[in-house]
Amino acid sequence: MSQTSQSPATPAPRIHWTESDLACDALWRSERGGSPPKQVVLADDTLTADSAYRLACAGTGLLWRGDFQNARQLVQAIARRIDQVPKRKRSKAALPVPITEAFNLHRQAQAQRARTLGMVLIQLDANFKIALRRAPDVSQACTEAWGEADASLGPSVVSLRELLGVTSAHEWRRVGVEIAALGDAPNNRIHPHYGVFSPVRGEYIGLVASAHLPKPPKGQTDITAFDIGTGTGVLAAVLVQRGVRHVMATECEPRALVCAQDNVTRLGLQRQISVLQADLFPPGLASLIVCNPPWLPARPSSPLERAVYDEGGRMLKGFLAGLAEHLAPGGEGWLILSNLAELLGMRTREELLAAFEQHGLRVVSRIDAKPLHPKAEDTTDALHQARAKEITSLWRLAVHKPATAPAPGQVHEAAAD
Repeated sequence: MSQTSQSPATPAPRIHWTESDLACDALWRSERGGSPPKQVVLADDTLTADSAYRLACAGTGLLWRGDFQNARQLVQAIARRIDQVPKRKRSKAALPVPITEAFNLHRQAQAQRARTLGMVLIQLDANFKIALRRAPDVSQACTEAWGEADASLGPSVVSLRELLGVTSAHEWRRVGVEIAALGDAPNNRIHPHYGVFSPVRGEYIGLVASAHLPKPPKGQTDITAFDIGTGTGVLAAVLVQRGVRHVMATECEPRALVCAQDNVTRLGLQRQISVLQADLFPPGLASLIVCNPPWLPARPSSPLERAVYDEGGRMLKGFLAGLAEHLAPGGEGWLILSNLAELLGMRTREELLAAFEQHGLRVVSRIDAKPLHPKAEDTTDALHQARAKEITSLWRLAVHKPATAPAPGQVHEAAAD
């Protein structure tokens, strides 16, 4: 994920408030790019959760001056009030709605929830320190997320919810995620950085670890591979673990580039994996080209959502459009894709198959895996009817041979392995 940046001609947003009869202001930090609240009041441990909830719903920022841990509890209390469905609305909320509408309503509700919870604010000094009772040292976590502190910028204000996300990402980065496909512990961990999708959904990794590798080109004993949109670099590392001689891993997001290179170095795979900044494909040909694009063709509401949402399916379309010209003879493209977009009415299976045919690709086979994430079993989730049917697939794609190319409309889905 890339870090949000300000145009040189656009001053960084600032938040304003009054304290001790003095006009105060500070740099406003928001990963979502949201504007600072126009009205800000000081808040401390005397503020009740009900009052905080009403103020937050009205868009009033609560600049916290009390105990830090109490601020965390306040955010939790506000969340409970948001999630509590009033009795008078339960019958209406229980009425079935089309799944696409349910998805749109769910995103709207999540966005409103995030805005309300984001009204509890924390001030940081120029060195990312918090001058509150029982406040943790978040300086390292903030440096990892935003870069080195710049004293010339002075203090800044960030929502507590976002700050907790920064510190949580720091812990993920410190501890790492164990990946069984990378071998035995302790040298099998991937360390995600802030803003880079963490490989916690293991089914897609398992697919790459188990699919049949294509044969080396004639006269060669090894294959080379491209990993398009490498993110943390986990799939590139899995391919090397499987015996791929060299992987060129591409990424266009600055944070992900740094993250992937960090993981390659931690795993000691610098000679086998090259991390390149590129939008989709690197130069040259490969026998295997892997891509795990964002699965939902919807507009992301923040840079942090770009790993899940890709407006118009730009990355998927770009991968399919360029795959044939980058595949070595006899090579394969592995497309890793969930059918969630199909279940949500955002794309049909027929449209996906037609895109394969349009770009001269045929399906060698398809391998499926059932996601094991908790939401698939959560019957209270607004999208449960779709999540319960979700399947993650690895599509093995090859270039059509001219002599056997089917007539338009005759592409059929290959049987699953």
